[in-house]
Amino acid sequence: MHEPFQLYAERMDLRHLRAFVAVVDAGTFTDAARELGLTQASVSRAVAALEASLGVRLLQRSTRHVALTVTGTQVLAGARRVLDEVAHLHRIASQSQTELRIGYAWAALGKHTRRVQKAWAAEHPDLPLVFVHANSLTAGLAEGTADVAVVRKALDDPRFETALLGTERRYGVVATDNPLARKRSLKLADFARYGIAVDDRTGTTTLDLWQPGAAPAVVRNTHGVDEWLTLIAAGQAVGLTSEATASLNPRPGVAYRAVQDAPPIPVWLAWWRDQPPQHLNDLVTLACEAYRR
Repeated sequence: MHEPFQLYAERMDLRHLRAFVAVVDAGTFTDAARELGLTQASVSRAVAALEASLGVRLLQRSTRHVALTVTGTQVLAGARRVLDEVAHLHRIASQSQTELRIGYAWAALGKHTRRVQKAWAAEHPDLPLVFVHANSLTAGLAEGTADVAVVRKALDDPRFETALLGTERRYGVVATDNPLARKRSLKLADFARYGIAVDDRTGTTTLDLWQPGAAPAVVRNTHGVDEWLTLIAAGQAVGLTSEATASLNPRPGVAYRAVQDAPPIPVWLAWWRDQPPQHLNDLVTLACEAYRR
């Protein structure tokens, strides 16, 4: 091993890599700190330490956002690979775990969540089924915090296998004092005059749902269901989501209304292709049966 590489490896810390990736994904140090549960200052120090250890600038900083340098783009790909490999090692080490963890980014299995949990407990009393929240593209799979994951956006990643569980209707979400809340149901055209809140990482709403020229003119980017609902409750945007969100996330000041002309949302269960969890077939069967009822 060359001496410079040894020095880099000794100075580098996985926390620095996680902070760097989080800042890139979130877009700002503030949002990255919220995702990681850290202070903004600690995230800034971690990224600065990574840049110091490598001897290069990875991010161009401004008061509003950050952007990758050319070198930063290359380092980002390597950082993701390192973190994925570390997560894989954690999965190997936890094979003797005593619970089956299902990751989700927004609303688990919606109204079917409790039914699946109770049916699972009856069949596998010694292996609890635990739902864990992870606001990432893979709902905790790539990060190693979940054994399987509920996803509502197709995973275009050969590392993962998926099974379609069923579909869910789309619901419009508005503040209770919004005129749309007085309607029993909505249509996509009703959203055109409002700004719409979306989570482009884990959410299911894109402007492709509308015909050209008919989409909402303003898009408000959010990070996770709580921030999304808070924005809508304040009347600063409207939203579009799955019926699962309506089932599991009631919120004072927020009204959910079915959208008649929006396509349904597919719901998949995902797992690592090379390491399916124990009793996977039982879980897929229970979840599929719940969605057929």
